[in-house]
Amino acid sequence: MLRRPAWQVFRQFVRHESDTVGSLVLERSMNRVQLLGRVGQDPIMRQVDGRNPVTIFSLATNEMWRTGDSDANQGGGDISQKTTWHRISVFRPGLRDVTYQYVKKGARIYVEGKIDYGEYTDKNNVRRQATTIIADNVIFLSDGGMREKV
Repeated sequence: MLRRPAWQVFRQFVRHESDTVGSLVLERSMNRVQLLGRVGQDPIMRQVDGRNPVTIFSLATNEMWRTGDSDANQGGGDISQKTTWHRISVFRPGLRDVTYQYVKKGARIYVEGKIDYGEYTDKNNVRRQATTIIADNVIFLSDGGMREKV
């Protein structure tokens, strides 16, 4: 198996400035998010000022850890949990429509996308900041137990 040296891989992401004054420095960067969690609300579809519609829903992710001084393998200590809520926006037309139609509250899904920070003005004319995950891919892992029992 052929492997490229680490410096070649690193060089692919970072372009060094040349000795020429005023030359352009090109750098690659990465903004990727991967989330696995449960949907907190049924998706809604919004369209603002004639722009493309967007499907929006919330996703909960959980972190769990053991507190205390005892060894984790021994099972000692208390278990703590933190839930983080993420706002997910889906703009891609096909994915947007499928997500709106089939994602339901409680469903377990995997989301890939990028993080976006923005500002908006609320109803009281107060400027607010919002963090949103712009989804590129959504994988349905369960229906959230919403199936009808026969």
